[in-house]
Amino acid sequence: MQQTILVVDDDRKVRESIGAVLRDEGYKVETASTGTGAMGKLAGVAAGLVLVDVWMPEMDGIELLQQIRRARQDLPVIIVSGHGNVETAVRATKLGAADFIEKPFSIEALLSSIRRALASSSEEKRAAASQQTGAARRKLVSGRRVSERTLARSVVGGGQGLYSGVNTGLILHPAPAGSGIRFGRVAGEGHVDALVENVDSTGYATTLHSHGMTVRTVEHLMATLHAYGVTNLLIKVEGEVPILDGSAVEFCRLVESAGVEDQGSELAEIEIDEEIRLDFEVDEFISITPCDHFEITYELSYPEPVGEQAYTFVLDGAQSFRSQIAPARTFGFVDEIRALERAGLGKGGQLGNFILIGESGLVNTELRFPEELARHKILDVMGDSYLLGVPLRGAIHARKTGHAANVALMKAVRDRLKLDSASA
Repeated sequence: MQQTILVVDDDRKVRESIGAVLRDEGYKVETASTGTGAMGKLAGVAAGLVLVDVWMPEMDGIELLQQIRRARQDLPVIIVSGHGNVETAVRATKLGAADFIEKPFSIEALLSSIRRALASSSEEKRAAASQQTGAARRKLVSGRRVSERTLARSVVGGGQGLYSGVNTGLILHPAPAGSGIRFGRVAGEGHVDALVENVDSTGYATTLHSHGMTVRTVEHLMATLHAYGVTNLLIKVEGEVPILDGSAVEFCRLVESAGVEDQGSELAEIEIDEEIRLDFEVDEFISITPCDHFEITYELSYPEPVGEQAYTFVLDGAQSFRSQIAPARTFGFVDEIRALERAGLGKGGQLGNFILIGESGLVNTELRFPEELARHKILDVMGDSYLLGVPLRGAIHARKTGHAANVALMKAVRDRLKLDSASA
């Protein structure tokens, strides 16, 4: 059925040009120059989506969004701004906007936003699930099937970036079945899919880069999505995922505040059928072996005052992750922090968002668990392993390794499965 889109902008040329583009794409178009006019149109037109400019006289776009929400909770609204910023995007999202885009935008960026919003609406969700095959992801897998899941609504978080020190927002938007997990900008174009082939660097954190966008420190958020079984999500962020308190606890709260919902479709897990092992320096390795569930054993070994730590985690639902792994914080040594600062990084490292270790022991905090450092390494492995794009079933065992080894193992898994698929 042909969808009707209401375009609300006080600039006649903008209304006409956007209307022409949308009609060429097969949409019906209605226009309004004011918020009052838009509400009048909505009273008589069965619109499927509203495109609203922020900067309008009489009633701005945020006020109009509030009125639309009072009248129609289910109607997707996309906010457009010529002077976009994180604060405006965050406010619009909290009020229920389906998306936020900044002028000037390309036609494809506008159409992509509209398609996402329509596909996420309750009316078109089932159709989107059947149309989105997710073929690129499913070529890799042949294990048991699990439900595709996304968030029930959009939510907003924020904090400092660990390496940039810049305050950054984080907006999590539901996404249609089959779309996977993708990072995009809060305002503007560019995106990067959360897939292992897009890993750009692994120094102290996992960084993704593709299609003109770079996003750093993705691992704690990815681990949380892994634990909660979220397979489809649009994550809007500017440059770096915030470090928060150095753990994944706040990400758990954010996901739980939105709620997780099944999408009525399934995908196949990656099922490990033989050992894959990578050896590095002496006594340093990472491996994955067949297992009926997902588990990680990590062995940590540093000179005193840290010494040896080991922990095994079995993913048995989101609450096991929330209680055993999510609270484990990022840690670093005084000498490493100084080196990062000399390199112009580590600007967001505050005494409250990581564990600082000196020659004589902990400098700034007490451990939340006796083996908190090993548990945090497991948190990192969980996040990096979810860059395969689908849930994984197998037992990972790592000793004295970091993000580079995690990513190398996931690439080895990907390559093995592609080879098996080609020979089948």
